[in-house]
Amino acid sequence: MIIIAAILAAASADAVPKARQAYAGCLTNVTTDAVDSKAAREEFLASLKSKCAEKEATFRAALVAADRADGMSAQEAAQDADDQVAEYIEKMTGDFNAAK
Repeated sequence: MIIIAAILAAASADAVPKARQAYAGCLTNVTTDAVDSKAAREEFLASLKSKCAEKEATFRAALVAADRADGMSAQEAAQDADDQVAEYIEKMTGDFNAAK
């Protein structure tokens, strides 16, 4: 039983870096495109959500699975995922604003 839990925890942890890289890459591409096209802030924010929704969902799921495997409650794991996604959005918004 302990071995299975350790294997599941390792598999979950391995998924996080890949999902993080894919999500961050999507956000970066959308931010660059929005800056290049001189998009309005509202349009940019909507694009982040719509164009990166699938990668965000994958990232959130990987984070929650890894956190749950590490012993966090479902609520704590969901909050951690929310916090990490919010940090990425905040960073991209800052980059967008700085480039304007």
